[in-house]
Amino acid sequence: MLSDDIYFASISELGAQLRARKLSPVELTEGYLARLEKYGPRLGAVVTIMRESALKEARTAEREFKRGHYRGPLHGIPCGVKDLLATHDAPTTWGATPYKDQKFDDDATVVRRLRDAGAILLAKLAMVELAGGMGYNHADASLTGAGRTPWNTNYWSGGSSSGPGAATAAGLVAFAIGSETSGSIITPSAFCGVTGLRPTYGRVSRHGAMALSWTLDKLGPMCRSAADCGYVLATIAGYDPLDPTSHNRPFRYPPPVVSRPPARKLRVAVLKGSYEQAQKEVRDNFLASVAWLKKTAQVTMDVTLPDFPYGAVVGTIVNAEGASAFRDLIESGRVKELAVPEDRIGGYSMLLVPAVDYLHAMRLRAPMRRAWAEMFKKFDLLVAPSRATVANPVDKSFAEAWPGVRATSPIGAANAVGVPAISVPNGFGVEGLPTGLQFVGPAWSEDLLVETAARYQQATDWHRRRPSLA
Repeated sequence: MLSDDIYFASISELGAQLRARKLSPVELTEGYLARLEKYGPRLGAVVTIMRESALKEARTAEREFKRGHYRGPLHGIPCGVKDLLATHDAPTTWGATPYKDQKFDDDATVVRRLRDAGAILLAKLAMVELAGGMGYNHADASLTGAGRTPWNTNYWSGGSSSGPGAATAAGLVAFAIGSETSGSIITPSAFCGVTGLRPTYGRVSRHGAMALSWTLDKLGPMCRSAADCGYVLATIAGYDPLDPTSHNRPFRYPPPVVSRPPARKLRVAVLKGSYEQAQKEVRDNFLASVAWLKKTAQVTMDVTLPDFPYGAVVGTIVNAEGASAFRDLIESGRVKELAVPEDRIGGYSMLLVPAVDYLHAMRLRAPMRRAWAEMFKKFDLLVAPSRATVANPVDKSFAEAWPGVRATSPIGAANAVGVPAISVPNGFGVEGLPTGLQFVGPAWSEDLLVETAARYQQATDWHRRRPSLA
């Protein structure tokens, strides 16, 4: 029997043991499958466990290792994907009852790239129904019920990538793929104490992924560490002719070694309003992280974002594009099959978004991007708490969860302009729940984000803490 340490090991640690034949891909896969079966339902983290196909992939990996054939850093590494990614060998439910039996003939591009790299797909992981597009306000807005953080199961794992966050944190998979439209990687990463990377819009193909908002949706890794995110992003990034919004911007990790003069100090902007009225523990942990940054970076406090109505823009775009994506569901009346009351009616108001409002919101994005590009001429990175609070209680609506907390977050604004961010654990707060620190960079700066987050994780051990699962 494998020790629990194995299930919380990094991709590079697992890979080294697999290549040295100290660890069998089949044994590792069987161990993770057992954990998914034992803990996945308790955490509301899993939709479909793919035991048969996973063991077949593991046996293939084992034969390849015996022959000395090594595909790369993800070879033999067990993982899970959010259940909005198509897989030819399992249902793709989109987290919603109306689609619980939905099947596709082909894999999503991200799934195919993971499999081509030798990663072993264990499970389709839980999500908020339709990625939260109908305006949910409760943790149980999902086909599989409320997602729960393994640090305290009375609290939410975050949405809409609830399953990837909980499963990675609990050691049920070595890493997972989540998606973000406006916070759905950053939030569960913070609530579950994992490292999550939201890439630049267009960095990763979305072919075969459920569309909520095709001008905002992004796919990215949720892992144990920044380095792990780098390995996964390097595998899934790059142009895909099946996704016309994808860019020919491959990502390499580790980056190539080049001879260069010593780098200047990073210029880091601390977002004004993001921490002052956050929960006390969130604020204290954030300021401790800023103190670490000040040792090596040029930190400017209380920087404000360019002045635009980010919330209204993102809300209008998600409502209009989401209504288009799910028009048949809404107009057929099958929307009444969704899990929570607000989702059963939210789609009807989305259908009423005026075209002029949608077009105005889309037109605002160009000046937003220009303004952010100017901001990033002055600063290399923006930092803020990942969320202003720890995870929400599962038995309360989001509006009731943490009264009195007021904070500005860059999540919506950064998604509107399509820039990347990474969230890393930076401590604990109320009820022993994790807190998170996010770094936001200019477009295509994932290399800098991973490098900076990895340096932070070399100096701290928050990402190595793990929950106790009874």
